[in-house]
Amino acid sequence: MNLFRTILIIMLFAIVIYTSITISMHGLNLLPHFFGAISKMNWQGQFNFDFMMFLILSGLWTAWRNGFSGSALALGSLAVFFGILFLSAYLLYLSYRTERSMKQILLGVHAEK
Repeated sequence: MNLFRTILIIMLFAIVIYTSITISMHGLNLLPHFFGAISKMNWQGQFNFDFMMFLILSGLWTAWRNGFSGSALALGSLAVFFGILFLSAYLLYLSYRTERSMKQILLGVHAEK
């Protein structure tokens, strides 16, 4: 569990630093670049489309593990729009809240108690 937490912390800090540098150099104008590449049907677009599917899957899993309640749907939306920034912090939080139970982390309300 300590290695898992360390990886999550590294991912969290790495994305914060990378995103901060990118915003300072290029601003917050992400969406036209992201969807523009998809519409061009090139390899960058293929990667962006694949990544978007991962974000949607992450959001669906987050909402499912929390029982599709109102707060679960809000968390799922955060997962879709904030990617690893959200997911690394959320999984780190869950690793402490669930007392290191990977079953509880992955299954949430669906885990046998």
